[in-house]
Amino acid sequence: MSDLYPSPVLQDIERLRGEVCRLHAELVRWGLVTWTSGNVSARVPGADLLVIKPSGVSYDELTPETMVVTDLEANLVDGRHSPSSDTAAHAYVYAHMPHVGGVVHTHSPYATAWAARGEPVPCVITAMADEFGGDIPVGPFALIGDDSIGRGIVETLRGHRSPAVLMRQHGPFTIGASARSAVKAAVMCEDVARTVHFARQLGPVQRLPEQAIDSLFERYQNVYGQR
Repeated sequence: MSDLYPSPVLQDIERLRGEVCRLHAELVRWGLVTWTSGNVSARVPGADLLVIKPSGVSYDELTPETMVVTDLEANLVDGRHSPSSDTAAHAYVYAHMPHVGGVVHTHSPYATAWAARGEPVPCVITAMADEFGGDIPVGPFALIGDDSIGRGIVETLRGHRSPAVLMRQHGPFTIGASARSAVKAAVMCEDVARTVHFARQLGPVQRLPEQAIDSLFERYQNVYGQR
């Protein structure tokens, strides 16, 4: 591999192996995964490559060295293990959404429950407007094994403000400018899916007005936390 890529790319790969490994611990910390399910990936800058979790390795056994590198057709480029079974979906997203630097998939229970129903999470609280800019949409049902899930993610999120999609009868996928921002979106997706579920147990919920959603999203994305 060292003969195929320039030194800056190799340095980015080593950095991302460490970052992606650490971010998987966040999925466990926030209760978004069980057993070996779920995965985080990151795009390698300046190369058509990604770093992703290996398949079937327990979270407590993950190290930077166990992270694998593939190309954007999900072919293994470097690593001792097989890539995650979701690699083709991640690779398709990177190949067709150049602004995306990180992708996350979980089976977090509340978001996956909405996906099982094939129902978008309606934008009924300000935190949703802030982070997602509207409802969290539902993507089409697709079987794992090729790029079908990736196609559904891209088709659903292209032109949509939400960084999260609920793939029908499967679970949530999130995207971000970095792997860390995609993990944040996954945490927030589960949080609002749970909150809105609780609210509906108490009675009907009312979606925020579109103008309010636009205003909240604009402020949160461009003003909140900015210096």
